[in-house]
Amino acid sequence: MKLFKNILALAIITLFAFSCKNEAKPEVVTSPNSEITTNNEVAKLDPNANYAKAEFTIEGMTCAMGCAKTIEKKMAKMEGVKSATVDFDKKLAMVEYDDAKVTPESLENTVTSVADQYSVKDMKTVESFTKDKKECSATCKEKCANKTDAEKMACKEACKKTCAEKAKKA
Repeated sequence: MKLFKNILALAIITLFAFSCKNEAKPEVVTSPNSEITTNNEVAKLDPNANYAKAEFTIEGMTCAMGCAKTIEKKMAKMEGVKSATVDFDKKLAMVEYDDAKVTPESLENTVTSVADQYSVKDMKTVESFTKDKKECSATCKEKCANKTDAEKMACKEACKKTCAEKAKKA
């Protein structure tokens, strides 16, 4: 029995001593779409430029990651585009761009060049994006919720003015 314990102890010690110590650290690879590239692109934006905002519907998208994100990335890479967001669920694209470098037609061409199945509908220039308006409205509803009817009316009017001023600044 003592011999068996000694052999077992020797086997365990040997196992720990010669076991594979895989301490390799994962290799970090920087892709071209990394933060460094994004920061350089932001630095290229002209602070004195006149930025316009456009909203339009994209038909033909079948998924959020493959379709919407691909279109979003293509538009964001365009020279003069400050920001681009594509909402798959609403089929809505929101792009802020330098109107001296980018036109609505070039945005449409970029979307349709990703794949033949995509088409742009209802392109319009807006003062503020739809989601900005909804966020401001939601904040107003929360602020005005626990007030009397007269106070609610005054609160809602004040909120509308505040939201309109925020939209003009954006």
